[in-house]
Amino acid sequence: MKRMFKFATFAAIVAAFAVPALAQSKDCTDENKAAWYDTFLKNYKEAAQQKVAYDAAKQYLACTSDASDQYAAYLKRFVDAYDKLHAAQDVSNQFDAAYKSKNYADQIRLGKQILSGDPDNATVNIIMGVAGLGDAKVLNESAQNAKKAIALIEAGKSPAPYTKDQALAYLNWTVGKANLSSAPADAIPNLLQAAKLNSEVNKIPQLYVDLAAAYENGPQAKLTEEYKSKQGPNNTETPESKLVLENLNQVIDRHIDALARAAALTTNANDKKLIMDDLTTWYKYRNKSETGLNELVASVLSKPLPEMPTPITSLPTPTTPTNVGSPGTNGGAGNSGGAKTAGGSNSLTNGQTKTTSTSTTGAQTGSAKPAASPTPKPKPRRSNHRVGI
Repeated sequence: MKRMFKFATFAAIVAAFAVPALAQSKDCTDENKAAWYDTFLKNYKEAAQQKVAYDAAKQYLACTSDASDQYAAYLKRFVDAYDKLHAAQDVSNQFDAAYKSKNYADQIRLGKQILSGDPDNATVNIIMGVAGLGDAKVLNESAQNAKKAIALIEAGKSPAPYTKDQALAYLNWTVGKANLSSAPADAIPNLLQAAKLNSEVNKIPQLYVDLAAAYENGPQAKLTEEYKSKQGPNNTETPESKLVLENLNQVIDRHIDALARAAALTTNANDKKLIMDDLTTWYKYRNKSETGLNELVASVLSKPLPEMPTPITSLPTPTTPTNVGSPGTNGGAGNSGGAKTAGGSNSLTNGQTKTTSTSTTGAQTGSAKPAASPTPKPKPRRSNHRVGI
């Protein structure tokens, strides 16, 4: 009786482990294939058991090359889907690690793999779109994702991992910065947008250094060349050159404002000196002295950021002069012998016209003729303003 009980117990143990034992076998018998398929069916629906189903399916597939085997075709679809899913999860995990470690090159490389199967993934596009601010080598590529991310956010997609204003500020900065070298005028709207949004971005000095560079190398450079081309012989003023000059001065004022904001926000002494040197050059050029410069830097952050200037299309009409005396008398324009209008435009002895206009710095201009534009000082170094993303 005891012997029969032992045999029955052994038989039960063998029966209990029959399927696993078959699953471990490499023999491509019909019995083993049936056992592998049965193991697959019992486990593939439960996420926690899918690895068991996957291994069983792989063993089955290793034992058949019959194109008409419908079981094999079914198992192949499962295996392919499983491989694709886990490959995507692996890339996603690597992308997350690259984001946390601020490895911007890997964010771009891995992000492209994710977007190949999910192009409207807002979070991945946002992270890739900000990466260019941390690594200039990926800036141009990053800007394309920034544009896509802006469109997704404006269409209602989540701005994670940022708030909406944070994400849009960083992304606009990327787009603007990418245009600085090739199309600086096109950079200005994005840089202004980045500065106007309610985020920490508008407290970063480098944003305003970039904005100043966009004004200087974009509309300011273009208008300077146009001004020279509109002058008459021997650099004499013409109505056309005066009109261009009015527009040029507006742009220079925006350039000065941007540098003043960068100086006000910069805490690094070396960087601040470089910015102040550049600012002083342009402020003195525009205002003919340094008077008011320190006050400008101290108060500029309390003032609204100036928008792009509206083009001036015609010169102001001079008012009719009153009480005009004879040339050279105190009743006229002084000893220069010219005519002084009530509108404040003086004809100087050298034939130049002194144009008076109110600048955004709050100072009056002197002789506004930029016959030789001042040479800017070296640009502030970027290293101490690295974006914290």
